[in-house]
Amino acid sequence: MSEEKLFTFRNRWFATSVGIAVGVAVVSALIGFVWLPSVQRDTPFQGIWNAICSAAGVPQKWFAAETPVEPRVRMSSVEVTPQLLAVSSANSIGRGATLALRCTMCHGERGMSDANSPNLAGQYAVVIYKQLIDFQTGARKNAVMSPMAMNLSDQDMRDLSAYYASLPKPAATRAVSATHVPDIVAHGAPMRNIAPCAACHGGIDNKAGSPWLEGLSATYTKAQLQAFASGARSNDINAQMRNVARNMTPAEMDAAAAYYAGAGER
Repeated sequence: MSEEKLFTFRNRWFATSVGIAVGVAVVSALIGFVWLPSVQRDTPFQGIWNAICSAAGVPQKWFAAETPVEPRVRMSSVEVTPQLLAVSSANSIGRGATLALRCTMCHGERGMSDANSPNLAGQYAVVIYKQLIDFQTGARKNAVMSPMAMNLSDQDMRDLSAYYASLPKPAATRAVSATHVPDIVAHGAPMRNIAPCAACHGGIDNKAGSPWLEGLSATYTKAQLQAFASGARSNDINAQMRNVARNMTPAEMDAAAAYYAGAGER
């Protein structure tokens, strides 16, 4: 039996193995902690030391005094809860009816549009309120609505929301369980991380802050899906609609828009 020690640097095989292991570790550390972070353009990764600390998860305390990095898009500032605007007074609805006189050209006399503008009659109050605030703050932009919302007070927006929510919603003519409902509406596309449209927008369930879509113009609905997909519209909470729309095919957008356009009646 050989008495030669295996774990000694005099053993060339052991020395070679240790050298290779150390070399791999050093190269991996350089790639993971220096090179990969350094190619990032975000502020915390600028400089070799900052890149190393950021990759290691060390807080960048030396950036605390600097101006916070602004998001690339304006985010919605509305905190949507099921309780928001759940109860509205008759006075609020009355004031909203007066304010709504300036909205009739696009949204109709009783909240039912004859153009490619959304119907507002019976829409959830929190949905209208959120969109008005988003138009006012720039989280959502539109050549017509942005200037209209600019001079509204918070109470004005609450009153308008209460008024439109009080109007009768168009009766649904189709059920989500019907056989002619598009798969994207009734079942979604789980393999592409797309939940059924009806899970948030009614038919199966409703998520706070999500509008009902029955009777909306197909042109309008499709335009919003395309805007979410391209990032032109970004006022959805947690980018939920952007993630969904990006994974939808043009045919699915057409199908969903056409379905909801025919799902309501006056």
